Amino acid sequence: MHKRLFIPGPVEVADDVLQKMATPQISHRGKEASALQRNISDKMRKVFNTKEEILLSTSSGSGLMEGAVRSCTAKRAAVFSVGAFGNRWFEMCTSNGVPADKIESEWGQPTTPEMLEAALSTGKYDLITITMNETSTGLMNDMKALSDVYKKYPEVVVCVDTVSNAAGTEVKVDEWAIDICITSTQKCLGLPAGMAICSFSKKAVERAKQVTNRGIYFDLLGMYDYIQKKDYQYPSTPSLAHMFALDYQLDKILAEGLENRFARHIAGAELVRAWARKYFEVFPDENFLSNTLTNIKNTREINVSDLNKKLGEKGFMISNGYGKLKDKTFRIAHMAETTPKEIEELLVLISDILGLK
Repeated sequence: MHKRLFIPGPVEVADDVLQKMATPQISHRGKEASALQRNISDKMRKVFNTKEEILLSTSSGSGLMEGAVRSCTAKRAAVFSVGAFGNRWFEMCTSNGVPADKIESEWGQPTTPEMLEAALSTGKYDLITITMNETSTGLMNDMKALSDVYKKYPEVVVCVDTVSNAAGTEVKVDEWAIDICITSTQKCLGLPAGMAICSFSKKAVERAKQVTNRGIYFDLLGMYDYIQKKDYQYPSTPSLAHMFALDYQLDKILAEGLENRFARHIAGAELVRAWARKYFEVFPDENFLSNTLTNIKNTREINVSDLNKKLGEKGFMISNGYGKLKDKTFRIAHMAETTPKEIEELLVLISDILGLK
């Protein structure tokens, strides 16, 4: 039985989008491929609210996260972590020999402007990483408030992980002065996993030119230079199947309207939050709740695996807590094409299984 996914990726993919992945292949060095990739870039600029260049990578978002710190850290990186995926970004630095310090918030608490100011005022760092939306904790940072701080340090390259929220909640790359904004296909964009996308600013281009050991596959400057010279083609063979589907899905997203899409995500979030407050407790700081997934404290000490097994028998699936929060929390995603009506159906079913009144 197929289980409808209410997990923080991969997400349910519409049948018509899946069918686009079966489009017959074309030469990835031909004019058709250039047009396809250029169209995707133009549409992603609207999602990201940017005029900067867009790069595509046949990888998960982690590939571009690693590429960002390796390609653009000339001196030292400050990694601001609010959970497991911020910690992973720090591990990418250390594994690649990139000098870095991790500045970690307590899980469920945000990165604060004060934390940024304290780090950047030392002059030690020429690159920072921020997780906008952290799936391990269900927290969304206030990028506007954080940008007000780092804008005072224009020499610092700003990298932001929007893997689990771009196309589900508003991202303002240019207004927030983000140099490398990263997302991937298997979350709010509503496609299967396998492709990542990032913006790449002119400042990031100039910084990368100062870095010698950028690697090959995830060398962001290498990707950037190649698409300028080769008319939106890439140095390595891309996943054309993902690009056919992404181009089509972006048309659907823009036809829905970004504001309408964001509102739908918030409506789903509010349903889950209200249910969680009634029967359990929301895990992260209430002032920094994600609009794309909700992390719920397991205050009733339910068996999350047993709940998921019973949900599976009805064709649904939610997510356990992540890492050190396993069984201490559980997570319900409300991203991509999920509708409030589907979320209501899920919550009624969970309440019935748990005997909640």
